[in-house]
Amino acid sequence: MTALNLLQAALDLAPIGKMGAALGAGIAAIAAGIGIGNIGRAAVESIARQPEASGSIQTNMILTAAFIEGVALFAIVVCLLIAIA
Repeated sequence: MTALNLLQAALDLAPIGKMGAALGAGIAAIAAGIGIGNIGRAAVESIARQPEASGSIQTNMILTAAFIEGVALFAIVVCLLIAIA
């Protein structure tokens, strides 16, 4: 194969890479939503069982949700950078 044929083959796969990046960004967003929903559910159940510990439970819930949002944002940015390149 010549170099021109290799470049043509790589260009033919570019839309598939962009589709993969878009699917990755979507999966990251959905997974973050599910994770934060699970955190909220567990926090509400914990507060219902021990109302006196609600302050520390809420603090830990918000901190964990922020970490999940950060990881999801990082994943989406990486997928968008892959889609642009």
